[in-house]
Amino acid sequence: MNTNNRLKKIIATIGITSIVFITSCNAQNGISKNGFDLSNASIGVDKILSGGPGKDGIPAIDNPVFVTKNKSGFIKDTDRVLALEVDGVAKAYPINILNWHEIVNDKIGDKAFAVTYCPLCGTGAVFSSNIKGKHSRFGVSGLLYNSDVLLYDDQTESLFSQILSKAISGPLVGEDLTPIVSTHTTWGRWKALHPNTLVLSTATGHVRDYTKNPYGDYGTNRSLYFPAPSSSPDANSFHPKETVIGLKDGDQIKAYPFSELDKNEQSEFTDLIDGKAYTILWDSESKTAQIKDQTGNVIPTIQGFYFAWIAFYPDSLIYKTK
Repeated sequence: MNTNNRLKKIIATIGITSIVFITSCNAQNGISKNGFDLSNASIGVDKILSGGPGKDGIPAIDNPVFVTKNKSGFIKDTDRVLALEVDGVAKAYPINILNWHEIVNDKIGDKAFAVTYCPLCGTGAVFSSNIKGKHSRFGVSGLLYNSDVLLYDDQTESLFSQILSKAISGPLVGEDLTPIVSTHTTWGRWKALHPNTLVLSTATGHVRDYTKNPYGDYGTNRSLYFPAPSSSPDANSFHPKETVIGLKDGDQIKAYPFSELDKNEQSEFTDLIDGKAYTILWDSESKTAQIKDQTGNVIPTIQGFYFAWIAFYPDSLIYKTK
């Protein structure tokens, strides 16, 4: 089955009734796509592609319903979750649900945030919803850059790159999103560490089969649905869907492939980047990685596919076990 047919099948599976499907990945002309003004885009408009769905064709979850771990029979211990803890409150967001919605707009106390996940890049990240003092709702634009989801805010309809964590068009162009520390791990590990955690339930207000992955074996095969540059000298050293945890701390940019962390066999070790020490935490059983800075604080990172990280950061350092 070719790429276009696979995409059509995925779109049909997701249940989108109104789509704008582009049957070619060639450059698209114009300064408006999916209704978004791209006249001041900071990247080439030809690099902003339609993923198939129109604006909000993939519906974000705006009123998330949570249950305790005792009522979480819909999720297995081995299932992956994107999870966080804010002000002592722990929450987990199953990837099986995020595959279908990509964004959950949520809050803990007075802290509002957007939980984001891109199935095409395997990337999960959480961002504060407060931009320039305003509380924004985020939605799925239906557009992609380097195969990665472009979010939009409802206040200005600016487009934001998830991996760049920055607005690439609209009134907020150039504005950085504020990341919030999250963990991509298994449900079993998360609930063991956080016994009082809440978990996003399947009561999303949408009819979806959350037991199925609409993308099939995409996460393990070598094919990409959309073009993404790869100029890394190590591009052929790793499977394009190899999972990495990506560090971007100022000028320090480095990816840690999970296969290399497994070779290391250390659950905790220090890595020096230009004389700056970072502590890498690795749990081989659950395939969970986190990174601490020199002060001992866990810092925001992005976990995802190798090809996606290299597409955005072609000069990134790559960790290899000595």
